[in-house]
Amino acid sequence: MKRDGQADKSRIRKSEIAEPDRNCSLCPRLVEFRKENQVAEPDWFNGAVPSFGELNCRLLIVGLAPGRGGANKTGRPFTGDYAGDLLYSTLQKFEFADGEYAARQDDGLRLVDCMITNAVRCVPPQNKPTTTEIAECRKFLKARIDSLSKLRVLLVLGRIAHDQTLTALGLKRSQFPFGHGARHELPGGLVLIDSYHCSRYNTNTGRLTTEMFWDVFSSIRVELADR
Repeated sequence: MKRDGQADKSRIRKSEIAEPDRNCSLCPRLVEFRKENQVAEPDWFNGAVPSFGELNCRLLIVGLAPGRGGANKTGRPFTGDYAGDLLYSTLQKFEFADGEYAARQDDGLRLVDCMITNAVRCVPPQNKPTTTEIAECRKFLKARIDSLSKLRVLLVLGRIAHDQTLTALGLKRSQFPFGHGARHELPGGLVLIDSYHCSRYNTNTGRLTTEMFWDVFSSIRVELADR
């Protein structure tokens, strides 16, 4: 029991350090962009967006970064932009979410056996974080992964999230090449599944269809049913 208690305390500590301060100052360019947004849109969240979901989840979804008029506005990952419309409707379809999604933080939506986070927590200009910014934010992703004791499946949305996750886990990217729908068995019993990002650009160009996205979640349900 003592060991279990120590493990619980360790996970709580990791969970605490998995979330940067809302006014995180690690990346000067992102801080400057945040200040510009605070002036232009003072009623928006305009800060490092925290993860959303259950600590006892078996599925962690890793996106790229908050959208300026989406999560940066609402303060919840993928909430308020097109990518969120597709992601949350899919989560509801596959019973990873309960309640109504109304594209705002207080809509009452609850995630089930699932958590959503981002590789980079602050909105970057043109939705393009730099290599340095990605590296600076990596410790938060690592701490978030380490805090989830029941984690079994990592779903990464896009190549940057894929690479960031592997690096956070100390794994070589060359051993786990990105590909939509690809399944990778990782050390320690984790499974990583790739998907193209559910952005408006990818769906408008046909790179990612709704059916393709649903297929990914079907495979996740199979993974979790076997565990």
